[in-house]
Amino acid sequence: MERYLVVFVGRVQGVGFRYTVYHTARCYGLTGYVKNRGNGDVEAQIQGESENIAGFLSDMLSDSLREQSFIRIIDYSLRKIDLVEGEKDFRVTY
Repeated sequence: MERYLVVFVGRVQGVGFRYTVYHTARCYGLTGYVKNRGNGDVEAQIQGESENIAGFLSDMLSDSLREQSFIRIIDYSLRKIDLVEGEKDFRVTY
């Protein structure tokens, strides 16, 4: 089990990106949250098994995501953080 803070940079606000993150995270059985940052970036904390996190990131950064939406991720950062014990779901926060 691992947990990461992921910050997505680009055209990621006002284009349905948080809900794309939400649905993708749930498909991989991840817990955590996604929220907009005041500077236009989107922050997500994702927790789960390493192979599920890898699949989530692969989907989020795939060319097919960019081809079918207005979302444009131009950069991202990934940092391992402490686990949150007892977390049960993934949510969109404001």
